[in-house]
Amino acid sequence: MEDGIIVNNIRKLRFNQNEMTQQELADLVGVTRQTINAIEAAKYSPSLELAFKIANAFKKPIGEVFKYKIEP
Repeated sequence: MEDGIIVNNIRKLRFNQNEMTQQELADLVGVTRQTINAIEAAKYSPSLELAFKIANAFKKPIGEVFKYKIEP
C-alpha cells in the first residue's frame, strides 16, 4: 500500500469566507488556532469528526475541503 497525505483547501476557503481568520474557524469547530494552523500546513491530519466539523463550517462537502493524495 502506498503512503499518502491529506491535503486541504482550508486557507482558500477561509479567504473566500470574508477572509475568516484561523481563530474564527477554530472557535467555530472547537479547537485551538494552532490546530487549524497545523492542519492547514498539512503537519497534522484531523480526526474524521473534526474534518466534518471544518467542512460543515464552510457548508461544503468534505471532499471539497480535504483530499487524500498518494505519494509516489
